[in-house]
Amino acid sequence: MLINNSNYFTALENIKRRIRITQYRAALGANKELIELYWQIGKVIIENTKYGAKFVENLSKDILSEFPEIQGFSPRNLKYMRKFAGTYPDFTKVQHVVALLPWRNNLTLISKIKDESERLWYIEQNIENGWNNNTLTHNIETKLFQRQVEAKKTANYQRVLEMPFSELAEETLKSPYVFDFVQKRKGIIEREIEKELVANIAKTIMELGTGFAFVGNQYHIEVSEKDYYIDLLFYNTKLRCYVIIELKNTEFKPEYAGKLNFYLSAIDDTLKHETDNPSIGIMLCQTKDKLTAEYALKDINKPIGVSEYKLSDFVPSEFIDTLPSAEDIEKRVKLEYDVEGDVFNER
Repeated sequence: MLINNSNYFTALENIKRRIRITQYRAALGANKELIELYWQIGKVIIENTKYGAKFVENLSKDILSEFPEIQGFSPRNLKYMRKFAGTYPDFTKVQHVVALLPWRNNLTLISKIKDESERLWYIEQNIENGWNNNTLTHNIETKLFQRQVEAKKTANYQRVLEMPFSELAEETLKSPYVFDFVQKRKGIIEREIEKELVANIAKTIMELGTGFAFVGNQYHIEVSEKDYYIDLLFYNTKLRCYVIIELKNTEFKPEYAGKLNFYLSAIDDTLKHETDNPSIGIMLCQTKDKLTAEYALKDINKPIGVSEYKLSDFVPSEFIDTLPSAEDIEKRVKLEYDVEGDVFNER
């Protein structure tokens, strides 16, 4: 006999939720054990370097002989374990964070980032935002860490927003934004760029960051019986506020801030719910002068950030080293081989 009432379905959903939570915790626990095992093996290898390169090869053969059904102990992957242990000589200091990441992500971090504080930032962002390895790699190669630090210099969020909302809002900013899926062409106009961003909305949101939900482009508002159109309107579920993005294919001009301030007032008055946080604005220009942007925002009391954007065929000199070299591509191919063929599958 089928049961068809609300109490049954409530109980069913409760059980299903508990099963999912248990599955997640079990997978997380298994990953922690795996990461700790790899560090311990790497430490043993470091302690036995006196035996030379043959030590790793013999170790791989003997382990596979004893455990033929287990993957993950090729000579190459054992060398990654050695590098992992060498990167974190005191595992107790980082165990609580690195053990939360899949092995693939840990390999990417130790292979691509030398600075300890920068690596820790990416680890924390990875955990908070649930990046897969492709997203993590993309963010490292486009220097997300440096771009977010630079973006804070041309925003008034700290001054006009209360803590901790101001810090969360600042974390959404990047400088520059890298829309490498939009081809820069001679004479390209703002509307064409906007259409490309909308046509590739998933990639656009990936670059904007966690929590962005697309509301619309050329979003219509009416003020005093006059029509106005916002280039791009988003809602950020993490910030719990609307985000207006205005797009210009010129250098930043002070009057742009005034127009964006007007849009923010209109959205707060007509669209913002009483439980929402204040709407924030992001002005994206081809270039910006820092001092001009600071003066333009100085006496504006609506939260606005000014940033630059780059399209696919333009790479500024300070970011030229983010392009992968032939050696980088070869290393990535080897790394993917290790993950797929030699390491436990963490998917």
